[in-house]
Amino acid sequence: MKQQLKHQYLRSNALMFLALLFFINVSFGQSKQEQITKLIETYTEYKTFNGSVLVAEQGKVIYKKGFGFANMEWDIPNAPNTKHRLGSITKQFTGMLILQLVEAGKMDLQAPITKYLPDYPKANGDIITIHHLLTHTSGIPNYTAFPGFFKNDSRDPYTPTEFVKTFSSMDLEFTPGDRFNYSNSAYFLLGALIEKVSGKSYEQMLQENIFTPLNMKNSGFDNHATILKNRATGYQKEGEAFVNSNYLDMSIPYAAGSLYSTVEDLYLWDQALYTNKLLSEKSMDLFFGNHIKAGSGYYGYGWFMGSEPIGNTEESIATINHGGGINGFNTLITRALSDKSLIVLLNNTGGAPLNDMAEAIRGIMYGKSYDFPKKSVANAFYDKILAKGMDKALIHYNTIKLSSDYDLVESDMNSMGYKLLQSEKVDEAITVFKLNVDAFPESFNAYDSYAEALMNSGNKEQAVVNYKKSVEINPNNKNGIDFLKTLGVDVSNLVKEVVVADAILQSYLGKYELAPTFILTVTKDGNQLKAQATGQPVFDVFPKSENVFYLKVVTAQLTFNKNESGAIESVTLLQGGNEIVGKKM
Repeated sequence: MKQQLKHQYLRSNALMFLALLFFINVSFGQSKQEQITKLIETYTEYKTFNGSVLVAEQGKVIYKKGFGFANMEWDIPNAPNTKHRLGSITKQFTGMLILQLVEAGKMDLQAPITKYLPDYPKANGDIITIHHLLTHTSGIPNYTAFPGFFKNDSRDPYTPTEFVKTFSSMDLEFTPGDRFNYSNSAYFLLGALIEKVSGKSYEQMLQENIFTPLNMKNSGFDNHATILKNRATGYQKEGEAFVNSNYLDMSIPYAAGSLYSTVEDLYLWDQALYTNKLLSEKSMDLFFGNHIKAGSGYYGYGWFMGSEPIGNTEESIATINHGGGINGFNTLITRALSDKSLIVLLNNTGGAPLNDMAEAIRGIMYGKSYDFPKKSVANAFYDKILAKGMDKALIHYNTIKLSSDYDLVESDMNSMGYKLLQSEKVDEAITVFKLNVDAFPESFNAYDSYAEALMNSGNKEQAVVNYKKSVEINPNNKNGIDFLKTLGVDVSNLVKEVVVADAILQSYLGKYELAPTFILTVTKDGNQLKAQATGQPVFDVFPKSENVFYLKVVTAQLTFNKNESGAIESVTLLQGGNEIVGKKM
């Protein structure tokens, strides 16, 4: 399954149980500004970041700078006032407009959407509320995940009314309110509701209600035809090189992702959110409410609430954040209320590791150790495939994959495999996905992607084998289960419920020391086993067998280990290809 569609929200918010891997020795002789510059310059040198950065502490800007080029054809550098497309950061502005309409008495969060859009199909519209749309709990299928959407539909202009019709009659994926499932369709529909209720365009509402009051002069709805000063061009990676990103008509992302802004304007937005200039205190509480479990945290109205690591330490800090991704751009805004700190990262080459960068910047801010970037094995491998062919590329891959100068990242290899698949280099893609499975044998996602490539090549027998393996590792992999059903496979044995006796569950309860000051606490509520790592939310864990449990919100597994006398002595956490054993305390 495509990486960007499978986990488009989880990594932007999900905090790993444990930050592992390599460390650097922080030079405390350098100022914070010098350290941040060195960090981002290295990402830029390795062609994994190209954009604008702003950092604030205690509500004051301590760093802002551009890196790389806003326009590579003319060597125009990025700067703090460069306008970048925001992608899904747009959603928080849509949420703000909705709450303003609620305060004005023009909209009810708990009313069905047919109250305001009477032409919307009643079978769904009568049971979906505004609140469901805001919290991604509506069950409306996500249009950016439709087969062939980017290839066939994303270049054509639509009015909001026209585009809503492309998904409004589809079956819901679940009963509204049952669970969180990120849906751009829901936020597109919110834009249509804003226009219907206000009698003004979404763009006009943004300008009048948010941008003008906050003096955000460099923000707006991005229209391709507009001559927009200081607008960054979007690019995408092809191995170590950049190419212009694919065209996207901005009527398509609309209220789910069509805004542009600068790091400086997003700082003004951040500061306004500490006041009641735009909303009352009661409505601000709704804006940032923990409405629904999402990943390792919660979702509000266009924001994720959770916690993020401070550098590569076991420490974390509570944050409010959201990422965005749109052709040629990816973005991140992350706020910590405890010290009014802010990190804004706007990248115009797509696919930058912004969460890793933010973690490292927080390490610098708080004087902790942090990870430094390495060269990408996947990018170097991809270049060799294109330049020299697979045989020589494999020799290069085996040379660099264990080098201390390179980093082998599962998601990078996965994305590279899909690039090859989309370029109709099916054999090469299969080889890459197989290497990823070999490198990360406990990753359900690696097997899932490998199976998809095999299915594309017509090798259904091996596709079934690998989809089964994916589901065995992660029984919550609905994509794998659905494809197996499509291939005519009986999945009853794969998805059967495992019941563990209460006495055995009881024996797992307690505290496990994964690292000094980093404790995993295992509890239970009735028959539901739960786990909570230091500084993180409580997770439900589900049995794969009597002593092996998995998480649904992140790809992780817990195995409870017995000593010779049969007593539980430790737990093994498996995540991201890494294992760590925690002794029972």
